[in-house]
Amino acid sequence: MQTAGRLAAAIEVLEEIATHHRPAAKTLRDWGRKHRFAGSSDRAAIGNIVFDALRNKNSLAWAMGDDDARSLGLGVLSFVWGENCENLCKQSKFSPPALSDEESLRLAFLSLHEAPAWVRGNYPEWLHVSFTHAFGAQLVEMTAALANRAPIDLRVNTLKATRNKVLKALEKFGAEATPHSPIGVRIQPSEKAARSPNVEIEAAHGKGWFEVQDEGSQLVGLLAGVEPGMQVCDLCAGAGGKTLGFAAAMANKGQIYAYDKDLHRLRPIFERLRRAGARNVQVLDTEPSALDALKARMDVVFIDAPCSGTGAWRRKPDAKWRLTGKQLQVRVKQQREVLAMADKVVKPGGKLVYVTCSLLVEENERQIDWFLAHHDGYTVQPACEVVAQSGAFDEEAPWLKGQKYLKLSPATSGTDGFFAAVLHRSTN
Repeated sequence: MQTAGRLAAAIEVLEEIATHHRPAAKTLRDWGRKHRFAGSSDRAAIGNIVFDALRNKNSLAWAMGDDDARSLGLGVLSFVWGENCENLCKQSKFSPPALSDEESLRLAFLSLHEAPAWVRGNYPEWLHVSFTHAFGAQLVEMTAALANRAPIDLRVNTLKATRNKVLKALEKFGAEATPHSPIGVRIQPSEKAARSPNVEIEAAHGKGWFEVQDEGSQLVGLLAGVEPGMQVCDLCAGAGGKTLGFAAAMANKGQIYAYDKDLHRLRPIFERLRRAGARNVQVLDTEPSALDALKARMDVVFIDAPCSGTGAWRRKPDAKWRLTGKQLQVRVKQQREVLAMADKVVKPGGKLVYVTCSLLVEENERQIDWFLAHHDGYTVQPACEVVAQSGAFDEEAPWLKGQKYLKLSPATSGTDGFFAAVLHRSTN
């Protein structure tokens, strides 16, 4: 397929997403099944147009004067990829219809000078107050960074490999060491139509040498400071990404209890544990009563809390347009419920690590304030001090130095957005 045909297909997919409010990844997958003539490179290019349109939806709509699928697709090709849409729309019978006079005029230049913050930052207008509370004068810089493409980050499984070994195995993809995590490897994001490598089909992945995991996710895991011999509970384990990291950090010594009330999210953990060679993990039943046996026994309780996912918008750009105020309220309620569950299993002298992939104060600082107000015996250990004591990663990083909480974002640390708080429970 030529670029014009790919653009026409992307517009078709964007129309389907807008009309039926379906997740982008599923819509693209279904389109590919119905159009078998499209090769893997074509499908990747179409997906890149769609996702870039969703990442930059507000600014593209502002520039084009409309947020319909055609305007967004043309906006991506012109403003993001630097293509000449005038020529593209005359390329073949598979091209989108020729440009109107107004479209030609709007595509001639892009100016966001007078656009409001939610347009320049490409976020839903209803979140403006929340993001202003979170970022203040850095609002546009911080939110605009969420509209960039994300790299492919990998966590080296130190039970089976070293970082140098993984770098060597993936050198054909330009793999490099992550700047902050000592166990991370990064492959830079693709540009324009280029396809990103599928690293999970590589032999090194099949051997359990690495797992796909954003560097920010690695850093919040390292902040937990788990050590060999500890008793650890991963309270919202999901598919087990953090659990696997803990098993490696503990060298398979001690015990990790992986719990999640959602059986579908938990299901992939079993295969991943086998591949990684993690032998000190007990996957608990999904009933809350499964935690009764852990009462006041855990050295570390790690909560990767259910959240809005605002910090991961680079990877799931359609999620930001599906998020609602009601959904955020549900997440806040769920977070308080899981914090209350965690309180029951942290032993005296143990610690509770609360993490979200959110940038909203409602899910982060305010939840810690709520927890401390309703649960006695806990104090916040400043993240900068925790890292300095453990040496887990560079405590001199500007986004960490002197900070009470670990707060990561694409604009500051070059990672997905994360919040992490370490709470120490007194021995009394």
